[in-house]
Amino acid sequence: MIAKNKTNQEKLPVMECFYSIQGEGMHTGKAAYFIRLAGCDVGCHWCDVKDSWNKNLHAEIKITQLVKDAKNSGAPIVIITGGEPAMYSLSKLTSLLKKEKLAVHLETSGAYSIDGEFDWICVSPKKRKPPLKESLKLADELKVVVYNKDDFEWAKNNAADVKEKCALLLQPEWSKSDIVMPWITEHTKTNPLWRISLQTHKYLNVR
Repeated sequence: MIAKNKTNQEKLPVMECFYSIQGEGMHTGKAAYFIRLAGCDVGCHWCDVKDSWNKNLHAEIKITQLVKDAKNSGAPIVIITGGEPAMYSLSKLTSLLKKEKLAVHLETSGAYSIDGEFDWICVSPKKRKPPLKESLKLADELKVVVYNKDDFEWAKNNAADVKEKCALLLQPEWSKSDIVMPWITEHTKTNPLWRISLQTHKYLNVR
């Protein structure tokens, strides 16, 4: 089903595609092929892929080519990320990926409606452009980046709208990890429904 205000595109703006290791969340440590779409209006000041924000700086690539490259990579999982990938209709892309027997994951802020066929949806809500409740309800994983102590309340508020079996994760913002990690550790000890997510790809020095 195509979401409102979206078109079933034959091409998508792409910043980069690469085969690496999933470094965050519940699937940490798994080999995966990443499709990083360009375009984002969420505007997190601590974003580490700001080059993805302006879609006009990146080429549009045919969906069929994206699927071919993902299949040829040999990866069992394809992760569609951004930027903010849910700005676009992902129905056709994900349908073709699924036909190739690939597991398809989505990483999104939840600020836009989600369409497509996914095996796993990670919603990482951002205050600058809050998530839609309909997107939160689709989340298999709620991953909240902690930058200051107010983010714990933000995490709690968003967790109220996810499904019962949704994994709840707190992740330190990389540049402040030395400061916020003790907060996260103590918060998780007193709120054990939450887990800690680390950006292990940065420790591994991979993309």
